[in-house]
Amino acid sequence: MPSLNGAVVLVTGANGGLGTHFVHQALDRGAVKVYAAARNPRDWNDDRIVPLVLDVTSPESIAAAADIADDVTILINNAGALNGASVLGDLAAARELFETNFWGALAVTNAFTPALKTSRGTVLNVLSVLSWLGIGDAYSATKAALWQATNTQRITLAPEGVHVASLHLGYADTPMTKDVEAPKLDPADVVRSAYDGIEAGSYEILADELSGRVKAGLAGPVEGLYPQLAAARP
Repeated sequence: MPSLNGAVVLVTGANGGLGTHFVHQALDRGAVKVYAAARNPRDWNDDRIVPLVLDVTSPESIAAAADIADDVTILINNAGALNGASVLGDLAAARELFETNFWGALAVTNAFTPALKTSRGTVLNVLSVLSWLGIGDAYSATKAALWQATNTQRITLAPEGVHVASLHLGYADTPMTKDVEAPKLDPADVVRSAYDGIEAGSYEILADELSGRVKAGLAGPVEGLYPQLAAARP
């Protein structure tokens, strides 16, 4: 099974609410090095943490980071954006969201795949309950697309010894969700569940009861997930 003990971890979006916990909890579990990747990396005041410039929307930035961090054993695709984009009307903002949440995550995994094959390592894609529920509009669409791509990564990379996991959760209490009016999870608990799942060899990690209910609802009629459809009937 994958283990954080002795691991070399790379966390994208490391400066964010979840990212910070991914960095610190990796060390708590015995990681020997954590690359804290961000567009504008900060000083962590810890020799075990290596600040790394990484813009997931820039192929040049991704390639440079992969050259530096060629000893990675666990990749956490945590970087993400939320910009209120819609799949209806002007699609410019939706395209921008896909660049970060979908294409960026795929490009990062592709760049680090050689290192992960060498180490027989692990990829964790941070998704969302909204990968199974369309109420998040374009954000949901980006996460649904990444969920399906994650399935492809799993079956393709497993024979190469690379384990690909996904993390599904409701809203976590982070700066990205500060304007969201909904119950929010403690990000420390979310990351703890994520690392527990990695070390258990799980493929899908459901961090909360909501994610479990929504996933179970995929087997039922669409009206079960979207009761507003019944209300809209003439």
